[in-house]
Amino acid sequence: MNFTLPKKKEKVVEETLLSEYDRYYRLAFSYVHNEADASDIVQNGAYKAIRASHSLKNIEYAKTWVYRIMLNEIFDFCRKRKFESLDEMEWETGVEDAYENFDLKEAMNALSEQERMIVELKYFEDMKLEEIADMMNINLSTVKSKLYRSMKKLRVELEGDFAVS
Repeated sequence: MNFTLPKKKEKVVEETLLSEYDRYYRLAFSYVHNEADASDIVQNGAYKAIRASHSLKNIEYAKTWVYRIMLNEIFDFCRKRKFESLDEMEWETGVEDAYENFDLKEAMNALSEQERMIVELKYFEDMKLEEIADMMNINLSTVKSKLYRSMKKLRVELEGDFAVS
């Protein structure tokens, strides 16, 4: 049995975590809007990724594999907290938010978890649709159609806000 392969996987996972830490933190913060919670999410995800590094099937997909673990941590945290509206969220100062304005934040919260994830990964994390499909384990055509519908929903939400103003 080759004992160096699990160590190599662990090293690749650790390197991925270090190189992508800021990206994971920004993603977590965009969901929880709290510095401490975002840090906890990333730390828990990192711990789980390192502990499970032996189960990584293909080293080339380490980045996608760790990203999926981080997304699961974010969604587990959000399910536990059950944020119902922006008013219930704590807003921290000093951290640059992924969104530029309040209207966009509200509109993004109107999307389902999966729709929001696709939009954020595409436009805030600059991921390719193929990477998103692979990470979320869904067809590319599904990602494209959900992105299209999500953008349409956002447009309607944002236009509705401006029509009232």
